[in-house]
Amino acid sequence: MKMKKLLSGILALALTFSLAACTSEQPPAETEPPASAANTPAQQEKPKIVVTLPGMLGDKSYNDSCKAGIDRAVADFGVEVKVLEAASPADFEPNIIAAATGGYDLVIILSGQQKESAMKVIPDYPDQKFATIDFVVDGNPDNVYSSFFAVNEGSFLAGAAAAMFTKKTEIDGVNGENIIGWIAGKETPLINDFYVGFEQGAKYIDPDIQILKAYAGTFTDPLKGKELALSQYEQGADIIMNVASATGIGILEAAAEQKKFAIGVDLDQDDLQPGYILTSMIKNVDEAAYLFIQSMVEGTYEGGASLFFDLSTGAVSLTDFSVFKNAWGDKFPQDIVDKCDELKQQIADGSIVVDEFPGVR
Repeated sequence: MKMKKLLSGILALALTFSLAACTSEQPPAETEPPASAANTPAQQEKPKIVVTLPGMLGDKSYNDSCKAGIDRAVADFGVEVKVLEAASPADFEPNIIAAATGGYDLVIILSGQQKESAMKVIPDYPDQKFATIDFVVDGNPDNVYSSFFAVNEGSFLAGAAAAMFTKKTEIDGVNGENIIGWIAGKETPLINDFYVGFEQGAKYIDPDIQILKAYAGTFTDPLKGKELALSQYEQGADIIMNVASATGIGILEAAAEQKKFAIGVDLDQDDLQPGYILTSMIKNVDEAAYLFIQSMVEGTYEGGASLFFDLSTGAVSLTDFSVFKNAWGDKFPQDIVDKCDELKQQIADGSIVVDEFPGVR
C-alpha cells in the first residue's frame, strides 16, 4: 500500500517560542544577551520565492489556480513571489535555470509538463530548495519537496456524472445516444491519468458507453479546442470533459454555441457558460502552491518528502452543480449529484479503487 501524506498535520506545525526572564549579578556586558526582537520569526527577512508556470496566466484554469494560491500566500505572509510564465515549452528550461540562479529561497515548478526540464536543471543546484506541483522528481532528492494529485479519482466522478447525464433526454440538447466526449491538451502521463479515471467512472455507470477521445496537442489554443469539441458534438456526444487549460475555453464556448454540455477542469468553470457546464472537476493546485510557500515562512519545508492530494483531502472534487441547477430548475438531475456523493464516499473508504495510469506516480 502506498503511503499517502495527507494535508492534515503536514504543514500545520506551529513553532512556539518562550523567553525565560532571568537576573544576574554579573555586569550586563558579561551576561549572555537575551534573544532580541531581530532574531524572532516576525522580524526575520521574509523568504523570496519564484514560481515557474508551464503556460501563461489568464487561462481561467490551471495556471490561474496556481496564481490564486500565490496571491493568498502573499496576502497572508507578506512574502515576495515572482511568477515566470512560459509562452511555449522552449521557455521551460531557461525559466527554471533563471529561477535557480536568481537568489530565491524557494523555486516552485508547476506541472508535469516541466518534469523533463526540471530533471535536467535540479541536479546542478543541490543547494537550492525546489518544490514541484504535479510531479515527483526521480530519486526524491533532499532539496525537492514534491506534490501530486489523484486526478484519476476526481475524473472518475466526472466520468460517472457524464455517463448519467447523457441519458437525461428530458434536458434539451441531450440526444438518445449514449456518447460522451473527452478532450485534453497534450498527451502526458498526468493527462492520461485523467482519462483512466474518467473512462473507469463512465463505464462503472454504463459498461457499453461510447467515449470520444481527442488531444489538441496544445494547452494554449482555444480555437483548436473549439474545433475538436464541435467535431465530437457532431459525432453524437452531448457532454464533453475539458482537460485542456486555455485550450479548454474553446471547448466550453462550443458547448454553449451548440446548446450542448461540458465539464470544466481545475478551477470552478461552471459560470463561464452558465447552464451548459454540468460541473467542474476541481484540482486545487492553489493549495499546493500556498502550502509550499507557508512551509518556507514557518520553517517546515521537507526536502525529499511529498504531499499527496486526493478526494479525502478535498483538494480534488467536483463542484456542487449549483450553477447548472439554477439554470435548469425542475429539470435539474439531482440523482446525479446524489450518486456522485455516494461514489465519492466509496472511493474514500476503499470500496471502489480507481485505476491510475502506469508510472504516473
